[in-house]
Amino acid sequence: MSATAENPPTTATATVAAAVEERVRARVITDDPLYRTIPVALRFASAEPLAVRMVFPADLSPEGTDNEWVFPRALLEAGLQAPTGTGDVRVWPCGRVQAIVELHSPEGVAVIQFDIAALRRFLRRTYASVTR
Repeated sequence: MSATAENPPTTATATVAAAVEERVRARVITDDPLYRTIPVALRFASAEPLAVRMVFPADLSPEGTDNEWVFPRALLEAGLQAPTGTGDVRVWPCGRVQAIVELHSPEGVAVIQFDIAALRRFLRRTYASVTR
């Protein structure tokens, strides 16, 4: 039996199918009574099955570059049910339809509000991509 038959080559299609990206709108929570809505990219790759990425736009960063946070997918999922996280990333439900993601860095703390439905949709897609 040839090596090709035993170990078929990975195709680009298989790699693309295992990547998930969801673009959502979120609200930056501040002391100001008016809130700012921002686009956020949620990303998952089967090469890192335990991690998710949140990418925030460059205009929110002092460096003027996209700001990417990587943290456990399980933390995001658990935080939709009850407060979780003790390090740089904390997640908790806020009422029945919102969730808060709190991000700690040396520059300060960012508090971002998401629709739970968007986060659950993203998580469902990540689990579906791994089982393919």
